[in-house]
Amino acid sequence: QVQLVESGGGLVQTGGSLRLSCAASGRLFSTYTMGWFRRVPGKEREFVAAISWAGSGTYYADSVKGRFTISRDNSKNTVYLQMNSLKPEDTAVYYCALDLNRVVVHTTPDQYNYWGQGTQVTVSS
Repeated sequence: QVQLVESGGGLVQTGGSLRLSCAASGRLFSTYTMGWFRRVPGKEREFVAAISWAGSGTYYADSVKGRFTISRDNSKNTVYLQMNSLKPEDTAVYYCALDLNRVVVHTTPDQYNYWGQGTQVTVSS
């Protein structure tokens, strides 16, 4: 069983930065893909970024490319999402997720097996 706990959310002004962290329990973390998703009330969960198990492959939604950076530290069982140049439309609950598939890095939420509880990010205009 894997447990994921996000932290680092909060309130920030437009153009500001936040760094989200997701700490994982269990031995599986370092061997599987990790992803970040977000959800706005009334909308479907949206892909933000994903990183392969070794960290060699990273993938981003077009809406965050060039502003967000996903990284991982397998020695600490932690994945990060550095968010720069934040915009009001980035306001959402952000979730980290673990995908038990090591071969393909998925960008759809239904492919992920474990989820954190989410952390709120609010960007004021």
